[in-house]
Amino acid sequence: MNIVLIKNSDSNKILIHTIIWCFFIGTSLIQFYESPQRIGIDFYIQWITGIIIFYLNYNYLVTYFLLQKKYGYYIGIILVLITIFMVFRHEFFTPEFKEMRRPNDMDFSRMPNRFQNTDHRIYKRDQPFFFKIVPAVFYLLIVAISTIIKTLSEFYDDQQNKLITENQRTATELNYLRNQTNPHFLFNSLNSIYSLAHKKSDLVPDAIVTLSEMMRYMLYETDNKSVLLEKEINYIKNYIELQKLRLNNIENISINIHGNTRDKFIEPMLLISFIENAFKYGTDYKGSAYVKIVITIVENTLTFWIENQIANHKKDPENSGIGLANIKNRLTLLYPNTHQLELTSTDSKYTVNLVLQLDQIRA
Repeated sequence: MNIVLIKNSDSNKILIHTIIWCFFIGTSLIQFYESPQRIGIDFYIQWITGIIIFYLNYNYLVTYFLLQKKYGYYIGIILVLITIFMVFRHEFFTPEFKEMRRPNDMDFSRMPNRFQNTDHRIYKRDQPFFFKIVPAVFYLLIVAISTIIKTLSEFYDDQQNKLITENQRTATELNYLRNQTNPHFLFNSLNSIYSLAHKKSDLVPDAIVTLSEMMRYMLYETDNKSVLLEKEINYIKNYIELQKLRLNNIENISINIHGNTRDKFIEPMLLISFIENAFKYGTDYKGSAYVKIVITIVENTLTFWIENQIANHKKDPENSGIGLANIKNRLTLLYPNTHQLELTSTDSKYTVNLVLQLDQIRA
């Protein structure tokens, strides 16, 4: 596929360059419209040598000398090429550039008597200097155009390469963060089911069904760059229901959704880390939890607010904060200028307030 794209790109370049050269050469032929017999071989030699110096400069000289800051070599080679082409044309194809026809070569015997005694020196004059430097100006113009085009092309390619590299780095990092989220979620969910099984609860089958629905979502939806907001919220609701099954007191667990969730897209598994963190630190040793969640959608703006109590837990320095660090990195990568995150902690409560701009088109 890449080889085909490269070939198509090269073919398009050749076609574009051919059209441009035909346009310039055709435009220069307008001056011979009324007398096409005046078109000499030097006209064709001028454009052939012009095209040669253009592509020598475009494909080789700019790349290997000018952009490598070998300015002396670059200027020297350009001047040598221009000199060679000018001498070549002057000596072999443009005798009229050497000197105008002198009166010694003219037959004065056929002129009227009043002109036969005229001083021949008044006819002896060289070609004006302006006409001698015209070929040099033409070549310098060709060199300048090819240098500008090549320099801009190299700059554009360099920027594109940097962008591609940055996108690849971002994609790799996001994949890593996503892959880190999934095992983290599965670990917490299995812990919840294990807790139910340990109590020999009749709710274990319901927990397994809920977990299977969540796993189906993770397998078939989260590989996309974005998912429907409705599906992401359903996933969050299933997670909360799974957590409720293992708790003794669920009176202080709530989720409220306000606004239209249809036809809006969000990065998958983006909010779950906050919710996991809330249940982890908002549940006490008696199995009571305090977790309040409010999701508000106004046009394309989503506001996610979650609050949990801070129960007495022994912190695990190695694993503590992995989920929050993950979500912060993902927000920075995915919503660099379109999100606001505020974390507030007191002695008894921890609050998260996130505002971000949703997508209306699936990425």
